[in-house]
Amino acid sequence: MSISSINYASSVLGAQIRNINQQLTDLSTQLATGKLSQNYSGMGTNEGFAIAGRSQLSNIAAYTDTITNVNVNINLANTALQSLTTIRNTVQTGSASTAQDLNVNGQTVAQNTAASQFGSMVGVLNTQSGNRYLFSGTAFNTQSVANAADIINGTTTQAGFKTVMAERQAADLGTNGMGRLVQTQPTPSSVKVSEDVAGSPFGLKIKAVSSTLTGATVTGPSGSPVSFSVDLNGVNPNNGDKLSVQFTLPDGSTEQIALTASTATPTPLGSFAIDATTPANTSANLNTALNTAITKLANTSLVAASAITAGYNFFNTASSAIGTPVNNQAAPPAPVSGATALSGASPSNSISPGFVAGDTITVNGTTLTFVNSGATGNQLNVGDSIQTLMSKIDQITGTSKPSTVHGGSITINTDDAASLNITTSNAGALGALGFGSTPVTATQPPLRVGSSPASSATTLVNGSANTVKWYTGNDGPGSPRSTAMARVDDSVTVQYGAQANEDAIRQQLQAIAVFGTFSTSPTSQYAGGQVTALSLRVTQSLTKQPGQQHLEDIQTDLAMAQNTMKDAGTRQTQAKAQLQSIIDQAESASPDQVASELLSLQNALQASYQVTSKLAQLSLVKFL
Repeated sequence: MSISSINYASSVLGAQIRNINQQLTDLSTQLATGKLSQNYSGMGTNEGFAIAGRSQLSNIAAYTDTITNVNVNINLANTALQSLTTIRNTVQTGSASTAQDLNVNGQTVAQNTAASQFGSMVGVLNTQSGNRYLFSGTAFNTQSVANAADIINGTTTQAGFKTVMAERQAADLGTNGMGRLVQTQPTPSSVKVSEDVAGSPFGLKIKAVSSTLTGATVTGPSGSPVSFSVDLNGVNPNNGDKLSVQFTLPDGSTEQIALTASTATPTPLGSFAIDATTPANTSANLNTALNTAITKLANTSLVAASAITAGYNFFNTASSAIGTPVNNQAAPPAPVSGATALSGASPSNSISPGFVAGDTITVNGTTLTFVNSGATGNQLNVGDSIQTLMSKIDQITGTSKPSTVHGGSITINTDDAASLNITTSNAGALGALGFGSTPVTATQPPLRVGSSPASSATTLVNGSANTVKWYTGNDGPGSPRSTAMARVDDSVTVQYGAQANEDAIRQQLQAIAVFGTFSTSPTSQYAGGQVTALSLRVTQSLTKQPGQQHLEDIQTDLAMAQNTMKDAGTRQTQAKAQLQSIIDQAESASPDQVASELLSLQNALQASYQVTSKLAQLSLVKFL
C-alpha cells in the first residue's frame, strides 16, 4: 500500500484559492476603473440595455453637432439680414430727405450713398459659412449674387442694369419726349391726344378725362389706341373752368394734369389763357398748355416711373402675357374693355365667339368652369365680364400687380413668369380675347426693350441671352426655407435655407440699385422734378407694405427653426441623463460593494492559506 503526496496544484483547495485570487483581481480592477468588467462578457445580463443606450447617446451627440452647425449658419444669416435692415434704413432716410442738390454727375448725396450701399448689400448677400453661401438656396457652393459692378455696368458680352434702364427710359419717353403720346389739332377749335400704339407697354396711358369747360365737348378716353379729344366748339370757357386728365404710368402709379382757363395776365402756372377776341386762339392756348403739361409729366414723373419699372424688369422674376382681342359683336367692332362680356349674352358688348356653359379655362393647374348662372368658387357665369375673369386669374396666380384691360389689350401679370400656363376647352373664345395660341405663357425675365431704336419699340422681350443675371444661386420652385434642411432629432427636421431673390431682399436690392444708378443732367429744367419723383417712389419701395414679405419675416422663420432646435436640445439633454443612468447602472461597480466583497474575499483567502499551511506541514507520522 502506497500513500500519494498532497498535490496542491490539482487539489480542490488549490482551485479554490486560485478562484479567490481571480475574484480579487477582478474586484481590484472594478475598484480602480469603476466598471464591472473590461469586456462585454463580464458585464452581465443588463449589458444589452447599456449597448442600446450608448447607441442613442451617439445619435444625440450627432444631433448636437448638427444643431451647433445649423445655429452657426442661422446666426450668420440673421447678422446678414440685420445688416440689410440697416442698409435699407440708411437709404430710405436719404431718399426721404428734401435735399436735391445735384453734383456734376447728376446725382444727389443720397444717391451716391445708395450706390455705395448697393455694393455693401451685394457683399452681405454673398456671406459664407465655411464653404456654404447662405443666400444661394440649394446651390450653396455658388456665389449668391453677381459682382456689384457687373450688375450695374454689365460685362463685355452682357448688358447691366444701367443699359436696361436707359433703354426703358428711351422707350417710355418716345421720339417726341411726350411719353409716347401724339397730340394734334384736328380742327381749329379742338385738341386730340392719343397713345401711339395699342397694347404697347411703354409710355403714359390715358386713364380718365373730366372737364368743366363751358360749351366744350369731351370725347373719350376710348378707341384703340386710346385717345381723347376736347372741342371748344368755337366758344370760350369761363374763367376758372378746368380740364383734368389722369394718366397711368409704367410702374402702375397715376398722375393727373389739371389745366384751368384763365383771364389773368400773365397766365398762371397750370392754366391756359382765354382769348376774348378769338376763341380759336383759346383752343391754341389750350393745345400749348396741354403739350407743356404732358411734356413736363413725361420728363419728370414718367422718367422716375420708368426707372422703377426698369428695375422691376431687370431684377424681378415677374412678367406678363399680353393679348389684343381680335373681334367682338359690336358693329362696327370696338375695343374690348373690362366690362365686355365673355359670351353672347350682351350682343352689343361681348366677345365673339364667346364662352358657353361647360367651357373651362385652366390657370396654373386650377380649372375655372363656366356655368349659366349662380357661379361660386372656381366658376364663372357665361355673362360675366372680362374684368371678372382677370380677377379670378389674379387670385390663382397671386400676382402683386393686378392684370389690366386697356385700349383693347389684356395684360395678364404674374410674379412668376415661369409658372404661368393658361389653357382652355374653347380656343376660339380665348382667341377672341387676343390670345391666339395655347398654352398662354408669359415673356421670361429679365425683360429688355424689344427693338431698336428704343424710342419707337412696342414690345418687351426676354433678355437673358445678353443681360447680366444678377442672382446666381438656386432659382427652383418651392420655399426658399426648404433649400436647406437638417434632422435635429429622430423625428424632427428644421428648414433654414434662404435665397437672395426672395421678394423682401430683391425689392430692396432693386430699389437701391435704381436710386444709386439713376442720374440726370444737372442743367436740365426737369432735373429736380425727376429726382423728387424718383425719391418718393424709392422711399415708398423701401417702406413695409401690408401683404408683402419683409426681411423680418425671414428672420422670424429662422428664429422658429432655432426654437425648434432649442426644444429638441432640451429633450435630448434630459434623455442623455436618463440614458447615462441606465448605462451606469448596467456597467458601473459600486465602490462600497466592491470594497465589502474584497474584504470578504481577503478573509476567505487568509483562511484558505492557513488551511493550506497546516496541510503542508502534515506528515505520515503526524497523520498516524
